[in-house]
Amino acid sequence: MPRRARAPGVDAAFARRALGEDRFRDDRTSRAVVPARARAEGRVVAQAPGLLSGVVAAASIARAAGLRATIVRRDGSRVRAGSTVLRMVGSARAVLGAERTVLNVVMHASGIATTTDRAVRAARGAPRPLQVWATRKTLPGLRDLEKAAVVHGGGRPHRRDLADALLVKTNHLRFSSLSEAVRRAAAAARPGEPVEVEVRSATEAIRAARAGAGALLLDNLPPRRARAVVRALERSGLRRGRWVELSGGITPENVRRFRGVGADAVSLGALTHSAMALPFHLELRPARLSRRRP
Repeated sequence: MPRRARAPGVDAAFARRALGEDRFRDDRTSRAVVPARARAEGRVVAQAPGLLSGVVAAASIARAAGLRATIVRRDGSRVRAGSTVLRMVGSARAVLGAERTVLNVVMHASGIATTTDRAVRAARGAPRPLQVWATRKTLPGLRDLEKAAVVHGGGRPHRRDLADALLVKTNHLRFSSLSEAVRRAAAAARPGEPVEVEVRSATEAIRAARAGAGALLLDNLPPRRARAVVRALERSGLRRGRWVELSGGITPENVRRFRGVGADAVSLGALTHSAMALPFHLELRPARLSRRRP
């Protein structure tokens, strides 16, 4: 099985960049309308059922804005309409300034987690356990957030970046034969790390397996053709101990069609590039100034 990348958490630098992008400190409206000493409590509330993600990142953003943030529901938990997931208390101007950034993160990440959960559910019932993996089809700057959201939804992050695993794709083979490409990749592999090769037919799959590929990526094959490739590997004695992944055109809506192929995983770009945001809003109320003891 290919090495599975861990999805790292979102760090404080991400929070600062997110606030800076929205010019958090230059909120002209709040500075003009809201008294400087006004305090507020903001609650991030779900508006639809789904799977939560991004709340840790959202709390980091709130803290970077100088607010006290309390996580009410953990990433990976199920929410329904009306569920409060995060509380923020502090300067009213800061709550208003951070509002959209916090909501954007939670909505986007929760949409990915919810979409992933739907795909994972659809993959259940396969004769051979079928995992749901993400791809590198992520937005620049948001990869860690999006990969973590896939994990919160029950999926696997796959390789995080180009340095994370060895995957020989069709375009690589324009510069080398398949056998030579596998040999070179294997020489660069870490101990125990398999070389994965993208294939599009039974002939290519058998050639790659005989060349030493420990994993095969069946790309853009409909279920019937993909099943034929797996059967050809079985007949050749090349399936056992070899990881088979399906990719290309797979969505949460059609995952069920691939359950009978006999693969180990499906990888879906749709988890990250096409997930619909899960709606959240901010409930805001004024908060009293805390009294200091003399």
